[in-house]
Amino acid sequence: MGGSRAWCVYLLGGAAVLAVFVLLPYGMPRDLLYALIGLSCVTVTLFSAARLRNVAALPWALMGIGQLCAVVGDSLWVYYEHIAEVNPFPSAADGLYLLQYPIVVAALLMLARHHRSPGDREGRLDAAILIVGLSLPYWVLLISPKIGHYDSLLVQVTALGYPLGDVLLLAALVRLLTGSGARTPAFRMIATALVCILAGDVIFVLLEDPQGFSLSLGVLPFLAAYLIWGAAALHPSAADLLRTAPEPAPFLTARRLFTLTTVVLLAPGTLIAQLTFGFEPSAWPVAVASVLLFVLVVARMAIMLRRLEEQARRLDEVARTDTLTGLPNRRTLDAQLTREYGRAARDGTPLALAMVDLDRFKLFNDTHGHQAGDELLAGAATAWSLVITNADMLARYGGEEFVLLMPGRGLEDAEHLLAALRVVTPQGQTFSAGLALWDGRETPLELLRRADTALYAAKEAGRDRAVRAAPPAARAPRFRVPHSVVAPAAGATAPPAASGQ
Repeated sequence: MGGSRAWCVYLLGGAAVLAVFVLLPYGMPRDLLYALIGLSCVTVTLFSAARLRNVAALPWALMGIGQLCAVVGDSLWVYYEHIAEVNPFPSAADGLYLLQYPIVVAALLMLARHHRSPGDREGRLDAAILIVGLSLPYWVLLISPKIGHYDSLLVQVTALGYPLGDVLLLAALVRLLTGSGARTPAFRMIATALVCILAGDVIFVLLEDPQGFSLSLGVLPFLAAYLIWGAAALHPSAADLLRTAPEPAPFLTARRLFTLTTVVLLAPGTLIAQLTFGFEPSAWPVAVASVLLFVLVVARMAIMLRRLEEQARRLDEVARTDTLTGLPNRRTLDAQLTREYGRAARDGTPLALAMVDLDRFKLFNDTHGHQAGDELLAGAATAWSLVITNADMLARYGGEEFVLLMPGRGLEDAEHLLAALRVVTPQGQTFSAGLALWDGRETPLELLRRADTALYAAKEAGRDRAVRAAPPAARAPRFRVPHSVVAPAAGATAPPAASGQ
């Protein structure tokens, strides 16, 4: 049978065996069946690790070894209860159960390391918040009551080992889930199996009865974990367990915000529940957890604020930049032109502006295609940007038209700069330019109109040249409609120039 269905057959077959287990009466056959279910999980997990030839093999091998420790421990309990008829605590079985924790945690941390993107401070803080918040109930319900409860140090350490191991397992699972790796089916099944193990351990500890191993309520979560883990090992996505996500997840989704809020409220909720039902308040654990959560939440808010500021800066940059050429767009040009007007008026310096238009761009587009036309625009912008100085500004005005703003330059200096741009224009193309010098009275729109009219005159005179705009006093009463009002399509024919330009 194909590997794509083996996991499903294993899971369905395991569910049938699980139903048989529930129906069996207490005794050795029932407990042997329990161990066999665990052994099947170990077998398919180690088989999956052996057949993999990538970095995912080692985590699967560690998970299989950890499960093997649990299965050997289960087998020892069968021997203790049904053959030796003893109930030792602690025993070698407990040692194997506890050994399972660091081995499985090591495998989970390997997965978490691959699922963590560089600089994922949000994920680390979210994991810390979840770990602190979820560890508090473990401490109050499972760990604190056992401290000092036993006379023997070995018994005390063994009894505390289970809830402490669960805290480690929970911490590794939380860090894994808050990472940015791909959520493959195998990944989700492993997470589900770990939740079953944690639930089973909580039930088992709360029963406070070693005989609980044979109780369905205590063992069903462990059996479910075995079957789900085995199905994950057989799933085709087992090889992709370390695959990173194609895109980073949003830094704070609504679901994650709800989860973090709920976990943060566990600290005051624990204290409220104790006071409500008459239990002795766990003042210090709640206080310590609350302080840690407060510090972590504030740190999380600080990082989120910095992220929002960075996104706002990037959005502002995008809003001011032409996406094709990377040059300032018309909005940025308008703002810069207003600033340069003020500076020129204050300092009495010249301010030149040129409207630059690539010649026969529509023909180039029709001949070589729009992609080649885009490459020409981007190439021209890059080549020209290397020639102009930091004081000048080259902006894309629309279509194949550019505006070159030249503070501090007169007409002759501006013409020399345009000549330098002409030399580096890529792909043997030429451009026409209309050049205007601010007279100290006209508005930015009027200056652009004069440059635009001079540009059209350059086109009419044969292209591949720069034409100076007539002074404002010599202007005719009619002007070409400015681009800021009606932007003609690329390559469209402009109306005739006014006489005298």
